[in-house]
Amino acid sequence: MDAAEFRKRGKEMVDYVADYLEKIDKRQVFPDVEPGYLRPLIPDCAPQDPESFEDVFKDIEKIIMPGVTHWHSPYFFAYFPSASSFPALLADILCGGIGCVGFSWGSASEATLISLLAARTKTIRRVQSENPELTEADIMGRLVAYASDQAHSSVERAALIGGVKIKNVSSDDKFTVCGSALKKVLDEDKASGLIPFFFCATLGTTPCCSFDRLLELGPICNKENIWMHIDAAYAGSAFICPEFRHLLNGVEFADSFNFNPHKWLLVNFDCSAMWVKKRSDLIGAFKLEPLYLQHHHQERSQQCNVNMWCKFLHNFLTRVYHLKGACPYHLPYLILFLEWVMLICVCCGLTPPAGKHHTAACSPSALPLWDGGENQGNEACGLR
Repeated sequence: MDAAEFRKRGKEMVDYVADYLEKIDKRQVFPDVEPGYLRPLIPDCAPQDPESFEDVFKDIEKIIMPGVTHWHSPYFFAYFPSASSFPALLADILCGGIGCVGFSWGSASEATLISLLAARTKTIRRVQSENPELTEADIMGRLVAYASDQAHSSVERAALIGGVKIKNVSSDDKFTVCGSALKKVLDEDKASGLIPFFFCATLGTTPCCSFDRLLELGPICNKENIWMHIDAAYAGSAFICPEFRHLLNGVEFADSFNFNPHKWLLVNFDCSAMWVKKRSDLIGAFKLEPLYLQHHHQERSQQCNVNMWCKFLHNFLTRVYHLKGACPYHLPYLILFLEWVMLICVCCGLTPPAGKHHTAACSPSALPLWDGGENQGNEACGLR
């Protein structure tokens, strides 16, 4: 979609939204579809070839609107009125167009926090079932989370919010965490009476885009009842290309996985996709049922895929750009970047980056980290 088509489609979307709001009183306020109705209507994978925008647009009424509760309807009297206006909608367009990235906290950071809290709840319940005499406070004081010394600071912040200890696992000369390093610290902590419960593996670290060794780490975490969360916030988008999927080997051992489509997949900030292996672990950790949120689909809603709305919104994009278009989008930039890195290294007499990483855009003052310098990427520009 170029600027000319964007103008055309943008006007069509504005007209659609204006018509929707002008005629909203004609729509049924509350949907009569069953939970899970979206599942058979949406493909399980992205299309190989592009679809016309007209076909995608038609699915708004065909697929999305049947499941919408129309908060703007004059006949909607529940909860509170939805605050929106035409100027606010226009401001949203401007915000999306400017696309400033607020990366100090949010997106993948929240995914890490959610997975850590779910792991904490799961471990407390397991330990209490094995030792009924222990209180929750007894167990909380012994819980320990782990992450690479190259992991993003949000992992440490998640532990602070979760009220648990966190320890760094030393990375090797390629800035990756291997199984032996994790096992060493686990053995030491268990011998001290601590309870390891969470490990955050990183695929594409912020300082230098290194990749932890999932095939070594995963079996250890599974054996020790440790929740392994994979933070692929930065590099995860590259796995859409078959050339990079070998870096995902070992993902089957993970309990949760997250990446940010807003980094490489042409999605506006912020869009963070998270998967969890066992849905009940997440639901069980955060399930609250106040009277005002109870409904007649209460039990069934636990069985449906609550992420289907997000899936459609992402599908809206992937249907236009498709898989064959997305992969070529990445590769030319990666090739150009690697050539630039090698040129800088040759000119400055530096050692190329350790390992075979996608990319790690750094300022010149951070380049010594590639040559074993003490500056471990403090000034790296790998944004979250």
